[in-house]
Amino acid sequence: MKLVGYLLKKIIPLFVGAVLFFALVLNLVDLFMNLTTYLQNGSSWHDIGVVMLNYIPKTIWYAVPVAILFSSSYSLSNMYANNELQALFASGVSLFKFTSPVLILSILLSFGLFAFENGLVVQTYEKKMKLQNQLLQKFESDNNNNVIVISENGKIIYNAARYFEETKRLQNLYVIFRDENKNFLSLVHADLASWDFELKHWRLQNTLEYVKDENGRFTSRAFDPLLEENLTESYEIFRKNIVDVQSVSAKEAKIYIDHLRKAGLPFGEQLSEYYKKFAFPFIVFIVVFLSIGLTGKTRKNVLLISLASCISASVLFYVMHMVTMVFAKHGYISPFAGAWSPVILFTIASIILLKYSRT
Repeated sequence: MKLVGYLLKKIIPLFVGAVLFFALVLNLVDLFMNLTTYLQNGSSWHDIGVVMLNYIPKTIWYAVPVAILFSSSYSLSNMYANNELQALFASGVSLFKFTSPVLILSILLSFGLFAFENGLVVQTYEKKMKLQNQLLQKFESDNNNNVIVISENGKIIYNAARYFEETKRLQNLYVIFRDENKNFLSLVHADLASWDFELKHWRLQNTLEYVKDENGRFTSRAFDPLLEENLTESYEIFRKNIVDVQSVSAKEAKIYIDHLRKAGLPFGEQLSEYYKKFAFPFIVFIVVFLSIGLTGKTRKNVLLISLASCISASVLFYVMHMVTMVFAKHGYISPFAGAWSPVILFTIASIILLKYSRT
C-alpha cells in the first residue's frame, strides 16, 4: 500500500495541474479568437465570463486524456531516471504490478469521463454555444418549413407546412398511413398538431381522415382519435437543425438513430458516432497503458520526452480514430469497428510495449 500511495502522490498532483493548465489554455484560445467580435458587438464582460464558465467542462473533457498521459509518463520516466524503478525491480516488484493501481485508476477515469460528458459537458457546451452565437450575432432558429419525416420504416409519413420550436407544434399537417407492403391506408389532415410530453405522441386539432372507396375515390370520414397513439415520432426530428450525434447526450442520440432506422434511412455514420461516445473515453486507459510501456526508454530530458510522447501518442490515436470513423461512414467497416478498433489496436500495442519494457 505504501508503494501505491507513493506512486499516486507523484501522479495525481501532476494530473490535476496539467488538467487545469490545458483547460485554461483551451479556454483562453477560444476567448482570444472571438474577443475582437465580442467588443465590436458591445458584449458585456459578464456575458463573456458566462461563456467561458460554460466552456470549462468541455475544456476539462479535452484536457483529461492529455493530462493523465503527461502525468503518468513524466512520473514513471522520472522515477526511472532517478533509479527508483531499478530498486523496485531488484526487490522483485514487476513494472506491471507496481503500475496496476494507475491502470485501475485510468479505467475508473474512463467511465467517469463518459458520465461527465453525458451528464454535464453536453448541456453546458450547448449553453455556451447558444450564448456565444448571440454575442457574435450568429442567429439560428430551430423552426422548420415544409418538413417531411418518414417513420415506422415507411408505414407513416408526416408532411407539415411548418414546425414551431417554442410551442412544439406542427402547422397544416398531413399524415399518410400505409400497411406493411407500403399500400395506402388513409390520409389524415390536421390544421395543428401539438406534442404531448406526458403521452409521448402528437395531439391533432381540426382533423379529417380520407380513405379510398371501392372505386378508388377519396372520401372523408370521422377521425379516430386512437390513431394519434401511432404518431410517436419525437418533436426533435422536426427541427430545422440536423441532429449532431457528437453534441447531444447518448439518450438523445439513440432517439435520433432509432428514428433513422424506423424511417429506413441511412444511419451508419450516426451509429458510429454513437458507439464513439462509449469508446472514446477509454483513451484515458490507452494513454496510461502506453506511458507504462514507454517507461525506461530514456534517462535524459525526461520532461521534454514525456511531453513529446504524450502529444505524439494522442495525435496518433486521434488520427487513427478519424480514419476508422471515415471507413465506417462509407460502409467499409461496421460502425462498431469504426468506434472501437483504435481502442483495441492501441491496447494490443501497449501490451507489446509493456512486454518488452525494461523491468
